[in-house]
Amino acid sequence: MSTEPELSKEERILRMMKRVLTDVAKDTHAKPGFRHPLSDNTIEGIRDCLALIAAREQELAEEFGRAMNMRPRFVDEPRREVVVPLDSASLRGNKPSGSDH
Repeated sequence: MSTEPELSKEERILRMMKRVLTDVAKDTHAKPGFRHPLSDNTIEGIRDCLALIAAREQELAEEFGRAMNMRPRFVDEPRREVVVPLDSASLRGNKPSGSDH
């Protein structure tokens, strides 16, 4: 079961287009000093397409009331939220009853 909300057909199309365009950019990356296999016009077109896709994704997220603050996270990256225990023993610093430690 996915925790991601169900995406509309347009959102799925945008996501796939973004993935394909970024894969093309990665696959055609030229090492420093080498000419890029894509023309400057094509590279600019890819950038423009990705910008339009990102703008439309933002519009759709706002329309559907979805947050756009998701980003990749390292497993060991500290989280910003803090968990605070709410049971009375934890709040007073007392040990649970029946504990010898």
